[in-house]
Amino acid sequence: MPTNNLWAGVLSQLLIHQETGCPHSARHAIRLLDQLCEFADLDADVRALCERASQRLGQPMTSVHHVAKERCHARPA
Repeated sequence: MPTNNLWAGVLSQLLIHQETGCPHSARHAIRLLDQLCEFADLDADVRALCERASQRLGQPMTSVHHVAKERCHARPA
């Protein structure tokens, strides 16, 4: 099972990336998220969220915003 320190590290790097846009923090968060995914006893839903977050962080910001805008505009009024 992942330790509290690992979870705290992931959240810390995600927040630093969110607040500053630091690419190093994004890479650290990806690495830590990938480590979390390697735990055999990690809940499947949590693993899927960690994988999704890792993939999202690895995408250029412009493509992420483009996808979000498309989804937003695709919703019925």
